[in-house]
Amino acid sequence: MGPAAKTTTMRSISQEAFEELVNENIDDLGMDPTEALQDAIQTLTLQGVDLSGIVTCVPGETNPVIECLDRLRHLETEPDQNLIAQAFNTLHELCANPNSDSNSNVAIATKNGAVELACSLCSKISLAAGSHVVPLVSALNALSSLLHDVQSTGAFHRCDGPRIVMAFLVDNKGNVELLSSGFRVVASAATGDEIVKEAFMELKVDELILEIMSLHRHKGIQSLYDAVCALLMPDDDRVVASQVYGYARKFAKIGIAEALVDSLSAGVSSHDLISACITLRAVAVNDEICKSIAEKGGIDALLRCIDDSGEQGDKAVAKVCCSLLSKLAGSDANKSAIVGKGGMDKLIKLSARFADDPSVLQEDCNFIVVIQRMGI
Repeated sequence: MGPAAKTTTMRSISQEAFEELVNENIDDLGMDPTEALQDAIQTLTLQGVDLSGIVTCVPGETNPVIECLDRLRHLETEPDQNLIAQAFNTLHELCANPNSDSNSNVAIATKNGAVELACSLCSKISLAAGSHVVPLVSALNALSSLLHDVQSTGAFHRCDGPRIVMAFLVDNKGNVELLSSGFRVVASAATGDEIVKEAFMELKVDELILEIMSLHRHKGIQSLYDAVCALLMPDDDRVVASQVYGYARKFAKIGIAEALVDSLSAGVSSHDLISACITLRAVAVNDEICKSIAEKGGIDALLRCIDDSGEQGDKAVAKVCCSLLSKLAGSDANKSAIVGKGGMDKLIKLSARFADDPSVLQEDCNFIVVIQRMGI
């Protein structure tokens, strides 16, 4: 891993200092509570203070996120599986619901120890006697909605989150609902955090993913594909040299390309097709991998899907298939194979069918540019 890049930080304030300022406005300046709150927010904002994670409510009012965390802390000492599930469902709703003030709620939750609390309770759920899949799924769903920046993913890593989640996944390979929730956490935690990516790879998440894909063929576990893409995305601005290129090679070496091509071969009726195309594109990082995908029938399957997407008017499938084809055409051997199999004619026909969709036309043009680079 490369050295950390320099970052700039905004001025911050504690919850106690913020509340003290509001109370000063009330006691010293004679403002009413609402006016005192708005004045404090405006003053601090103008001073460049970061108020994310600060509970900004009128003195005496309660915040639903803080209330939910308080309930969970109580349940940490007196566990009740049903109540834990309900509390985590509430927290997830507060932090993931696009119709609520979810961004603010996530910041408040993480600043008040929600990630650490979720990891702790997850461990307690797993140690409890009997089967407690429902509260565990609820906890994982809530945890995935909390992991939104390097502070929250860093807390997740410090709490041994990768090991905790991997243990759940390994122990529940047959439960699609839990797998979906667990891999959603993997995807959220690995996004933008090179250290978490490395932790999951050291725990052999690549081998587990391939095993799950084999056990649950064509089941449409979207979060599993999201997890692979997150692990292979060089999106941590703090590091100069990402390790994700090596991770992609590891995925390819153990046979994930073949498993993904299998999803392509199922055609446009497959629930996994779009996700498989996007994931294969993330895996195809060098000439060797691109050629291996072609050798396993990837190009043939893609061209069939392109034909079928045109006939069925499926723009989403057409776009991702063209995008993947462009990536595979990065291999000189594949360029010739694609042209030889009538790929150019198929894409021209597709362009005519989707002439009114700029996103599909853009992918078609990208492919033509790649092909023309080698004078084919």
